[in-house]
Amino acid sequence: MSLQTPTLLSPGKGEHVWFLNHLMTVKAGGPETDGLMTIIEFSAPAGFGPPPHIHQVEDEMFYVLEGEVMFWCDGESRTYGPGGFAYLPKGLPHRFEISPDGPGRVLQMTSPAQFEDFIRDYGEPAAEAGLPDPTEPDVPRLIEVCKRYQIDILG
Repeated sequence: MSLQTPTLLSPGKGEHVWFLNHLMTVKAGGPETDGLMTIIEFSAPAGFGPPPHIHQVEDEMFYVLEGEVMFWCDGESRTYGPGGFAYLPKGLPHRFEISPDGPGRVLQMTSPAQFEDFIRDYGEPAAEAGLPDPTEPDVPRLIEVCKRYQIDILG
């Protein structure tokens, strides 16, 4: 596909991937955007959030659709409900966390594209509905996959 071909998806449609116990739906990635960006909608349970990390390649943007999400970047933190937006530039330490009152639903955009490859590499294909039973992440494998995509886990 190229930028000459539109991507038109109904609600709930896209490629579904289980990633760290939550459902990520790839709305568009490198092939659909000519490598410009990845757009993912995700639903996550209360308290979900990655450890502090740094992306060396991608800038990340988050738009809160449902619930509340705390964003922390380079020493500053803010909590936003629906309509809140966070831009987390590459090269800066950051993290986010779904409120303990969760769950939350978020639209995540990364630029340039490749984040969809990262979640496929670590995650597993998923059905459209439901959350998996919580399992502990395979931390050594996660660190290995992060290194391939130039994402540094801190601490």
